[in-house]
Amino acid sequence: MAITYPLSLPTVTGLANIVITARNSVAVATSPFTLTTQVMQHQGSRWEASVTLPPMKRASAEEWIAFLISLNGAYGTFLLGDPLGATARGTASSAPGTPLVNGASQTGSTLNIDGAPNSATGYLKAGDYIQLGSDSGSQLYKVLADANSNGSGQVSLDIWPSLRSSPSDNATVTVSGAKGLFRLSSSDASFSIDNASVYGINFSAVEAL
Repeated sequence: MAITYPLSLPTVTGLANIVITARNSVAVATSPFTLTTQVMQHQGSRWEASVTLPPMKRASAEEWIAFLISLNGAYGTFLLGDPLGATARGTASSAPGTPLVNGASQTGSTLNIDGAPNSATGYLKAGDYIQLGSDSGSQLYKVLADANSNGSGQVSLDIWPSLRSSPSDNATVTVSGAKGLFRLSSSDASFSIDNASVYGINFSAVEAL
């Protein structure tokens, strides 16, 4: 059976450690004479991740090794999210409603949605994640401020990064188990084996833009 992307992470083990980086493209120039600084924010931003897996025996390790090699270096893609951020801190964790994009042609770092329960205080809280799109169109965003719904179930979300593209009106907004589309940051897949037959595996990834 042919391999199709994006892949899902193997579930044979969890992650021992993950470092998630929100990378911004900002130019800083400091005058060597006055030490005054000019700062320019550019459009580029992306998620990056460095993943370390727990020590494991071969039966589990081979599933991860096969996953990594199946990506063909930086060619293939996979879905990844914050493992501790899968459940919202806000009331969306227990009463999500049916959140949808509220209005077409939205751009920038604010997303208007509807379909949340009416008048929900703290529907999503600062640090929660949402996902737009699915499969190869998956986009991961972080909510930057607590957000309440109004009496009509509408919510305005401050998000990072800025919208990658304008979502369609009534597009689904995922508030549980949000993931983004990633690819390996290197075209090499490596692993170590020690004299106790324990495997060590780690990899780095960047958002697939």
